[in-house]
Amino acid sequence: MQARAAEDLKKMVTDRLVDAGLVYEGATALVTPRRLALAVQGIPVRQPDLREEKKGPRVGAPEKAIEGFLKSAGLASLDQATVQKDPKKGDFYVALIEKPGRPAIDVLAEILPLVVRTFPWPKSMRWGTGRLTWVRPLHSIVATFGPETEDPDVVPFAVDHITASDTTRGHRFLAPDVIRVKHFDDYVQKLEAAKVVADPARRRDIVLHEARQLAFAQGFELVEDQGLLDEVAGLVEWPVVLMGSFDPAFLKIPDEVIRSTIRANQKCFVVRDPKTGKLAPKFILVSNTEAVDGGAAIVAGNERVIRARLADAKFFYETDLKTKLEDRLPKFSQIVFHEKLGTQGQRIARIERLAEELAPLVGADVEKVRRAAALCKADLLTEVVGEFPELQGLMGKYYALAQGEDAAVAATCEEHYKPQGPADRVPADPVSIAVALADKLDTLVGFWAIDEKPTGSKDPYALRRAALGVIRIVLENGLRLALRTVCSTHLGVMAGPGPAIHALPEGPSKAAVDARDKPAHDDVPGSLLAFFADRLKVQLREQGARHDLVDAVLALDVQDDLLLIVRRVEALAKFLDTEDGKNLLAGVKRATNILRIEEKRDGTRYTGAVDAGLLRDAEEWQLFRAIEAAQAEAEAAVAREDFSAAMRAMATLRPHVDAFFERVTVNADEAPVRANRLRLLDGIRAATLAVADFSRIEG
Repeated sequence: MQARAAEDLKKMVTDRLVDAGLVYEGATALVTPRRLALAVQGIPVRQPDLREEKKGPRVGAPEKAIEGFLKSAGLASLDQATVQKDPKKGDFYVALIEKPGRPAIDVLAEILPLVVRTFPWPKSMRWGTGRLTWVRPLHSIVATFGPETEDPDVVPFAVDHITASDTTRGHRFLAPDVIRVKHFDDYVQKLEAAKVVADPARRRDIVLHEARQLAFAQGFELVEDQGLLDEVAGLVEWPVVLMGSFDPAFLKIPDEVIRSTIRANQKCFVVRDPKTGKLAPKFILVSNTEAVDGGAAIVAGNERVIRARLADAKFFYETDLKTKLEDRLPKFSQIVFHEKLGTQGQRIARIERLAEELAPLVGADVEKVRRAAALCKADLLTEVVGEFPELQGLMGKYYALAQGEDAAVAATCEEHYKPQGPADRVPADPVSIAVALADKLDTLVGFWAIDEKPTGSKDPYALRRAALGVIRIVLENGLRLALRTVCSTHLGVMAGPGPAIHALPEGPSKAAVDARDKPAHDDVPGSLLAFFADRLKVQLREQGARHDLVDAVLALDVQDDLLLIVRRVEALAKFLDTEDGKNLLAGVKRATNILRIEEKRDGTRYTGAVDAGLLRDAEEWQLFRAIEAAQAEAEAAVAREDFSAAMRAMATLRPHVDAFFERVTVNADEAPVRANRLRLLDGIRAATLAVADFSRIEG
């Protein structure tokens, strides 16, 4: 809320300044738990004068029209207007309106109270007898305006009972007295002297630096946490970093549980022993005051709370260990995953079946995959995950190892959720890969089957993230998967007996998962593959690939194998960086443009075989033979997935295309010869389609 509020304040004020003709040089917004500040530099002293011509009615217009014109232009009579001559439309009146600019401080006095009253807090409150709503009770407003070299004026306005002034207060406990401030620099400096660091970025730097130093001084290293750092910096105005400790007996709990407990309940950092890489029985807290006892009471209070919280976590962990993961599975049959997709138990059975099918395709041991798929969701029913949902998967790994499961099976319990974002790592072990793909594909196929697809910016089931996860797993592990076949097979599983959806929903969605409705079944994989293609475009563009090259390859309807698409795009990019590639692209585009124009004019398509008997010039013969040879060689190279060789085959066309356009007239006088030459141009287009749709390439 703080960061958003700073941006909102900046935008609301500066937008209104610009609308009022007060163009500024720069703006800086700062925020603390108790204050929100904005400094705008370079505002002119007054608005510019406005000079505007207002066109009125024709000379001799009705009286009512004249009166309306005078009123809108602010004129007392027609004597104050001029007559504009227009030989075509007739003479008409024109009013010259001159509006002198107002002092900027007066404009600010109108803008600022409006900003305060309409500020878009996500949550707000009303207090006392006033009608103002704000995120917290508003105590004072500082508003000064003037050059940096002079004493500024106070902007004259009030909001409810609060009148703007040039005074504020420092830290609530350490320096609560009134402070008189002038300009922004003066405001920041005097607040710092009053134990308030106004800049949130500087507070973050102070916390991080002092936490690192304190940990280092004790022989430890800080476990850094950017999210917690941002939160803590937003909770204090004068950060004071202290260290506390807890009972080493709690270190028997997994490190992540300790960290989550201390982080969630007390907003404290943990430290690790650099010699072992394990957590140390210490924590770092950030206080908002300099205590007279050096912080001893503050540390002791945090230690008491953390001791109780860790005791709870230890109890949860030890309780979880008493029940095996597989013994938790029957309860999933009572938990609904989605009303149209059955229970969690049914979903786990589907994931297990799909993972078994994927195992040989990714080189995984089928038995390990089956076991991992069965156990991968079991930790969702544990006490620790119930308390800390962010530890799902990770706790599954710990519990699996504790009950003696294979290391690959245990790792899969954690890794099958990955990747959960662009910065997250991708599973690399074959067992994890198989289950991770099965988990994501079951989600995608299921929601596509019941027609619950992402729309616009809405994606409540995170289906875009699931698709990008599949893409990253496939590409980064170099996997060859026929996605259409996998999705079609799994769709049949969902509609069939066994671990499928036993009670299909009524209405239109039923047709999407009814095994007897073949058209609907055929459409789901196609629609899902189109969705994968769109996500792949996003992924490749972020990696620097040209969007037009991606479109040129995807236009060939080859999106069943994601790895081949990427290899084809890479080969095409390299080819188009060469002179042969650039010139061939120009030739293909010329041929395509000529064909499009002539086909539109003639109302026919010039496709089919070229008649060798109608070839007149040597360049025609050479191009004809080159097309046959290049197309055959390119198709053979594509068949063996050698896209570089396919591009080299296309390159052999370049001199013959150039010679054809230089010496041969396409639109010959003889109609059969003209049609044959147009079919020859279509041959160029058809030959290049072996590697990409060149018509979609820019340049």
